[in-house]
Amino acid sequence: MGQKRQIQGVVVSDKTPKTIVVELESHRRHPKYKKRVSFRAKYYAHDENEIAHVGDTVTIQESRPLSKLKRFVLVSVDKKALEDIKIAEEREVEELLHEKDKEEVTEEAKEEE
Repeated sequence: MGQKRQIQGVVVSDKTPKTIVVELESHRRHPKYKKRVSFRAKYYAHDENEIAHVGDTVTIQESRPLSKLKRFVLVSVDKKALEDIKIAEEREVEELLHEKDKEEVTEEAKEEE
């Protein structure tokens, strides 16, 4: 028995329950035209706890057939999507602005008294 194949790719869909679609993009040189051509392969992987989301970089591992298309299992989420990070940063900025507004309102109320 050999080592099970592990693939690192980007999640392109997480709409189905407990399943993610991971896309692997590679480049090869065309045999006749000698140009660099991109190739894409999609793999369906089982995500039991639904921790991976669109845009995440994940590692998946080969397993027994789990359904008609699922042949891989999620091993780890290597890198979270930039959108999640941007959303978190925007929330922090909004909270800071909201806190400053509260402070200004309380200061104005103290001055009026």
